[in-house]
Amino acid sequence: MKTIKGPALFLAQFAGDEAPFTSWHDITKWAADCGYVGVQVPSWDARLIDLQKATSSSDYCDEFVGIASANGIQVTELSTHLQGQLVAVHPAYDEAFDAFAAPHVKGNAKARQEWAVEQVKMALTASRNLGLSAQAAFSGALAWPFLYPWPQRPAGLVETAFDELARRWRPILDHADDMGIDICFEIHPGEDLHDGVTFEMFLERVNNHARCKMLYDPSHYVLQCLDYLDHLDIYKDRIRMFHVKDAEFNPTGRQGVYGGFQSWVNRAGRFRSPGDGQVDFGAIFSKLTANDFDGWAVVEWECCLKHPEDGAREGAAFVRDHIIRVTEKAFDDFAGGDGDEATNRRLLGL
Repeated sequence: MKTIKGPALFLAQFAGDEAPFTSWHDITKWAADCGYVGVQVPSWDARLIDLQKATSSSDYCDEFVGIASANGIQVTELSTHLQGQLVAVHPAYDEAFDAFAAPHVKGNAKARQEWAVEQVKMALTASRNLGLSAQAAFSGALAWPFLYPWPQRPAGLVETAFDELARRWRPILDHADDMGIDICFEIHPGEDLHDGVTFEMFLERVNNHARCKMLYDPSHYVLQCLDYLDHLDIYKDRIRMFHVKDAEFNPTGRQGVYGGFQSWVNRAGRFRSPGDGQVDFGAIFSKLTANDFDGWAVVEWECCLKHPEDGAREGAAFVRDHIIRVTEKAFDDFAGGDGDEATNRRLLGL
């Protein structure tokens, strides 16, 4: 067994235009002051990282890691959630997701998709240069508008969508293999990979690619009424990342899983800061530890009620209190004795 690393913090929700969230030095110092020892970095945010330089300059990578290290912080992974989203976009979401793209490709779906693929590949190269082993991403979605089977889906529609999704990702996964980096797809509503079944559909189409892995975030399973503990056992060989994010699901006679188009505060299913929701993190940390999870516990702050800075500080302590330092001996070793084959045979009456 291995002791889970952490606590770490995903910086996507914190980078901003006010100090201390405006620069790599200041935000890593702030994260350390909150109690974190690692950070997951949004690769699209130029305030924190120059992805082009990280791809091409070893000196830049050394400086980047050095600044964090001087503040007591380790870089855990790069995230390409937004770029991964743009690898596959159904036309219904063209305008909404254009906001994730560089200005010169907005309004041009083909150019945007090519840009997104290049961005994810660049981040994989940068991850290698930074000495990392895994990268977070969204899968994007072509079939998501057809999630509910009304009107009835034409035969083969979903299969065609997943064939195309796999076709787009296979070269990226091959590049990931060349770089020695796992791509961890966050299993997330809005993505075609939103539960275990859809992950398996994709995995089959990329021929069980060794670099195709999962980012496990139990909050997204609570809101789907999916068994998030069983999921850990089923996919223990594919789970390489872990977001510590809480959620609660409180259905009423007026709304349930779909939320009635309400705001996050008014939905039956809501994201909460770690410890404020319904997720059994004690059981999750126990299962991950027993399953030899060799990664980081990364707090992703998304709460419809609590201030982000309070959530961040509380999250660091929450993770620290849940990490299980693995034992090096059995609890009943004191009662045991040395054995040999002759003794064993005598005890068995042989």
